[in-house]
Amino acid sequence: MIYCVEDDEGIRELVVYTLQNTGFPARGFDAGEKLFSALCGEIPDLILLDIMLPGQDGVSILRRLRAMPETVGVPVILLTAKNTEYDKVVGLDAGADDYIAKPFGMMELVARIKAVLRRAKPAEADVATAPLEAGAIRVDERAHETWADGRPVQLTLKEYQLLTLLLRNRGAVLTRDVLLETVWGYGSESETRTVDVHIRTLRQKLGACGAQIETVRGVGYRMGGQA
Repeated sequence: MIYCVEDDEGIRELVVYTLQNTGFPARGFDAGEKLFSALCGEIPDLILLDIMLPGQDGVSILRRLRAMPETVGVPVILLTAKNTEYDKVVGLDAGADDYIAKPFGMMELVARIKAVLRRAKPAEADVATAPLEAGAIRVDERAHETWADGRPVQLTLKEYQLLTLLLRNRGAVLTRDVLLETVWGYGSESETRTVDVHIRTLRQKLGACGAQIETVRGVGYRMGGQA
């Protein structure tokens, strides 16, 4: 199930119609409170969220979603007419998994949704049986749980994917382009800021353990610390 929160009736109906005709069950809502009412009954696989909404704006709604245990890991793609770097950073900093500026094509939207969903649900064979560890950071991929210094850490999907990728390649330097391509499914020099924003929030959530994610100036990032 995919939820689309969009106050423009024409866009909302077109998105829902397109999704339903490409194999995705979908529901549309014109305001955030209707979304939260629906969440009481069913948690979707992904949420499409417009930023410019009446009442509570999309970024505020996104922050609420990321603060709720039930929806902290649900992928969210922002749909908005705003397309400046600042607006992208604000959205990504709030926990968005992707960002599509209006006007957008329906085929592009479906492709981006599929890419996000593929990364949200990795194949069972790709999930390690043993926890990933480095220093005081520990990730149990089967349980989808993260700890830092023995305390549980709530991560967004992209933060979790970045952390597991760094842990699997502990000691190796991963460029921003590699991180962008692997986690987001596309590479673009103009979008590497996306990686930096997520690394910053990931470090903040890990607390003192965040220092284990080392910046290699001019190249990218690596996971330090002992196994």
